[in-house]
Amino acid sequence: MQVQQNYSLKNYNTFGINVLARYFAEFESVNHLKAILNHQENTSKMILGGGSNILFTKDFSGLVLKNNISFIEEFQESDGKVLVRAGAGMNWHRFVLHCVENNYGGVENLSLIPGNVGASPMQNIGAYGVEIKDVFHELEAYDLKENIVRKFKAAECEFGYRDSIFKKKDKGRFVILNVTFALNMKPVFNTSYGAIEQELERMNITQLSIKAISDAVINIRSSKLPDPAFIGNAGSFFKNPVISKEEFERIKELYHSSVNGMASLKEIPFYTIDEKQVKIPAGWLIEQCGWKGYRNGDAGCYDKQALVLVNYGHATGDEIYTLSSDIIQSVKEQFRIDLDREVNIL
Repeated sequence: MQVQQNYSLKNYNTFGINVLARYFAEFESVNHLKAILNHQENTSKMILGGGSNILFTKDFSGLVLKNNISFIEEFQESDGKVLVRAGAGMNWHRFVLHCVENNYGGVENLSLIPGNVGASPMQNIGAYGVEIKDVFHELEAYDLKENIVRKFKAAECEFGYRDSIFKKKDKGRFVILNVTFALNMKPVFNTSYGAIEQELERMNITQLSIKAISDAVINIRSSKLPDPAFIGNAGSFFKNPVISKEEFERIKELYHSSVNGMASLKEIPFYTIDEKQVKIPAGWLIEQCGWKGYRNGDAGCYDKQALVLVNYGHATGDEIYTLSSDIIQSVKEQFRIDLDREVNIL
């Protein structure tokens, strides 16, 4: 066990923000985690996975625990399902590729999402019509309050849109150790999002497979999102707002005639949630407000996808946070819609 002091987290967050942890340690098992905790009982703690959904705005005065638990194991279940368990510290995309290679269906639409397995239920990550809650079976987590390992079924996780119990009332209480997914032995293809269908057509795919869908998603994401290895970012910075159909009718009415250069009625993208609600892409709202491609110093709004805020080199967390606040205010003034940050702010 090695606990380091005043340790830089620049290489442990995809924004590349250079802040310090008062104490820093890595663990590869629950026993290793317990040993560290026994030596740091009275210190505030933060669990760090892939660092892909966090914006540091200041140094952390407590103990940062880096989760390196990484494994995959499989066991059969009836009704055409296979249960696949993965360590929380495993890279998410590596896990998806393993499932695709073994023809286990259900997570192929979630290809190339940055981060680790442990963050997937915490954020209820989702893309192209699929969310973690759709394939989740259970997880094991270490309770820092009770000092025991607990199992959570789906209902106990209280999944919401990019949300769960681990982000709300029990934020910071549990260290996710592993996650088990129930995947399909006979894949059920989900190509409901037009972008996937268009990309499959461009790829000249005639025989649909989960690998083809995964490849299509990888192509789409690669064309829109910057690689954190070259441009610091945390992927989608904002949640797509869900509004009532009455509110959507107001927006359509307001901008039907391209008022102030806004898009016309037929150009407003949306996705139907149910008979009462629709979802509008946050990136589209931000782009209409003129932020796409904006840059102030090294803090900017990506020129290929307005939903992504970026660090071009030496931006501080405060500078990126201020930019996000300005964007939220702008969308509020223009559309009367409140944007919520998807990224965790520390």
